[in-house]
This record gives sequence, structure tokens and C-alpha cells, in this order.
Amino acid sequence: MDTIENITKLLSDRRKELGMEQADMYMRIGMKQQQYQRIEAGSDIKLSTLLRVLEGLDLELSITPKNKSKHLQQTKLENIDSIQSLEDDTDDLDFWFGSEDNK
Repeated sequence: MDTIENITKLLSDRRKELGMEQADMYMRIGMKQQQYQRIEAGSDIKLSTLLRVLEGLDLELSITPKNKSKHLQQTKLENIDSIQSLEDDTDDLDFWFGSEDNK
């Protein structure tokens, strides 16, 4: 599990990777330097604020199950099944998109 320290380090590292100062976040997302500085220092923030910061750093939030490998295997199997079931069914297409002659 990520800790607040890990997340704030990721934010700080990403900002520096983009060549930005904390004050630059004002131009990116309208957040003053002092407010952003508190975030990188580990202040507890609302989810909406975190999403705003992530947007400004060209990052996105991803939530995954703790047991990723089992979930990923199941998801892959479900995706294969759904791909195979995507073939057009002519009867359904005729019902929804049939010509006016059939009425």
C-alpha cells in the first residue's frame, strides 16, 4: 500500500521531472505555492484536490485490487469471452435496422 510519503515523493519527483517549481502549479491548476507546498509536505487533502494536482502533473489515479495477478488473469479471460461474443448477429441487426419494406 502506498503511504502518504510515497505519494508526495511521487508528486514532487514528477513536478521536478517536468521542470516545474511549486509556484508553477498556479499557472497549471490555479493553486498557490503555499497550498501546493503543504501537499508535497504530506498534508491530508480531499480527493478532488488530489485529482486536480494529478491533472496538473499529467498523471492519473489508478485503483487496483491488492491481489493484482489473480484479478488480471480473470479480467483477461472475461475480455476474451466478450471479444468472441461481439460478432454481428444478423437477426438482431435486421430487427433494429431492417428496411422499411419489412413493416
